[in-house]
Amino acid sequence: MLDAIGSFTPIRTTGTAASHATGPAAAAAPSRSVSGTDFGDILADVSGQAVNSLKAAEATAISGIQGKASVAHVVQTIMTAEQTLQTALAVRDKVVAAYQEISRMAI
Repeated sequence: MLDAIGSFTPIRTTGTAASHATGPAAAAAPSRSVSGTDFGDILADVSGQAVNSLKAAEATAISGIQGKASVAHVVQTIMTAEQTLQTALAVRDKVVAAYQEISRMAI
């Protein structure tokens, strides 16, 4: 799942000092393109991948109980699903905290 997050194309910012850099700093800066996806789409995609990971772990565990999958494969898949679940919970906590901060702002 973390690899999936890193595979998204970053969004280019305009009007910043970084976009007008010259010299070695400009050569070292990666070229960024404008992406048509918004935060909601990215969050939906990542959460869909998390659900798929949990479903795969469940299916592998059932296969292991039936004797069709090795113990090492079952353990590896379960550990991956656990890491995915912990990441999803951390993201959820950060989103809730951000919402609470925004709701406390004075208008």
